[in-house]
Amino acid sequence: MAAKPSLLLYIHGFNSSSQSHKANVIFDYCQQQRPDIKVIRPQLPSFPQQAAEYLKSIVEQYQDEYQIGLVGSSLGGYLSTWLNNQFGFKAVVVNPAVKPFELLVGYLGEQTNPYTHETYTLEHKHIDELKALEVKELKQPLDFWLLQQTEDEVLDFQQAVDKYQGGKQTVEQGGDHSFIDFERYPQQILSFLEL
Repeated sequence: MAAKPSLLLYIHGFNSSSQSHKANVIFDYCQQQRPDIKVIRPQLPSFPQQAAEYLKSIVEQYQDEYQIGLVGSSLGGYLSTWLNNQFGFKAVVVNPAVKPFELLVGYLGEQTNPYTHETYTLEHKHIDELKALEVKELKQPLDFWLLQQTEDEVLDFQQAVDKYQGGKQTVEQGGDHSFIDFERYPQQILSFLEL
């Protein structure tokens, strides 16, 4: 039986976009070097439950036909971990949010996505939706590669180092939440994801 074609699902973070820098780096690399890989960069709904359901619907549409690998940044890393728990896909998580339900309490109220200019209201029920997606323990730590920079100004990097124990980890001193010089990694990411 022939191997399935490859699909990379890039999952962006909170108030980010399918057109964010890292999403574009991955997309451009695949277009130039690996045009055989289908890259999907969905623009996620702003609310956690809707985002999770949307991602699940994408997976269910493609999983029979494609070998799927995940790349998730920040909140996208949290959602990638949830998808791994549901479906078992390998995932590269970049400066992932480990406890976004704690972090986003500080963002309750009106929000505007700087990329899409969508305005919406983050409510307590959305924090509960995030909690419901938590994966307390990784089923297969070796499915994960953590790419983490220690000077992340948004998240406590140590939470991610602890969470993804047992998986592959690249922890770089310095950097920031955007993960500086992400351009170094697409080829290695595709290798790790076996795409």
